[in-house]
Amino acid sequence: MVRVMPMTLKELYAETRQLPREQAAELMDLLLIDTFSQPDPAVEEAWGREIDRRLAEIESGKVQGIPGDQVMAEVRKIVGL
Repeated sequence: MVRVMPMTLKELYAETRQLPREQAAELMDLLLIDTFSQPDPAVEEAWGREIDRRLAEIESGKVQGIPGDQVMAEVRKIVGL
């Protein structure tokens, strides 16, 4: 029985560098989708707490929101539109 050793990360990288650009891009897309398709529970929980905190600040009057049209006008000004 022949035992095949798994490729090291460096070997895998060297192999993928030889792929045509389009195939390398497709591989990167597949890896990104696979890696980040499921949200990290810790990040989701942290964002939930942050949303609750911000909402409480708005509801208590501690902070005031900025109207969306005003925000967009400022963004257009910054980017030169």
